[in-house]
Amino acid sequence: MSTLTRIRAWLTFFIVALVLSGLTAFPVESELRLLAPMIPEWTGPLAEWITQVRDGLIDTNDRYPYVMYAADWPAFAHLVIAVAFAGPWRDPVRNIWVIQFGMIACAGIIPLAAICGPIRGIPWGWTLVDMSFGVFGVLPLLIAHRLIRRLERENVAQKE
Repeated sequence: MSTLTRIRAWLTFFIVALVLSGLTAFPVESELRLLAPMIPEWTGPLAEWITQVRDGLIDTNDRYPYVMYAADWPAFAHLVIAVAFAGPWRDPVRNIWVIQFGMIACAGIIPLAAICGPIRGIPWGWTLVDMSFGVFGVLPLLIAHRLIRRLERENVAQKE
């Protein structure tokens, strides 16, 4: 498999993950209505937290649906950011800055979750789950970055 093909495979994975993350954020109330009954009661705090979040979303959406509009914007942002990765997919060496931007964004998830989670009353375990998106999100980007540097060296060697 060529270096370019490997880069594109990792970027495709990352783009699909961003799109799925964005698309699944729009119907969050419906998803929680389905998920909450599936969480066994023996999980204790997890079941309680999922139920509390579901009930809060239902109540907010029933009484103040415009507040949920604020949640639509981050979902949309995932879709827009995914489009940005079309540049490196087409020309990875020229657009490596998009990969670097993505890695910075992934790193930013950790302090955001660590600071805002406690302020918003998010349980520490859930804050760690949120942080994991940055950790697991950066992995395909680090691999793609390394491969893009390799492709750059291969291109230089071909010109010599």
